[in-house]
Amino acid sequence: MRTFVASHEALSANEFVELALGTPVELWLGEDGESEMQRAARLGAARDILADPEYSNLPDDVARIAAEVIEACAPELFNVVPLARSRGRRRTSRKGAAA
Repeated sequence: MRTFVASHEALSANEFVELALGTPVELWLGEDGESEMQRAARLGAARDILADPEYSNLPDDVARIAAEVIEACAPELFNVVPLARSRGRRRTSRKGAAA
């Protein structure tokens, strides 16, 4: 099965996420062994990207993609069953002053 995002073929899961988000995954997650200076530069770039109106939906897109991946890989996590409410006694209000 081949996966395409915006007419580009994604050959790996990382490529799929990068194509779907429009940014490299490492920008958000960082890389092993990065220095404090590299981390500060990476986070500054991430802040600039989030400030751009083109990426205003990025947090929602990330949540949607994560939910789609979870649903595809572990659909049982989305099998939600509503809990029945107990029909216990209603509390009656007491009128008058407390002794």
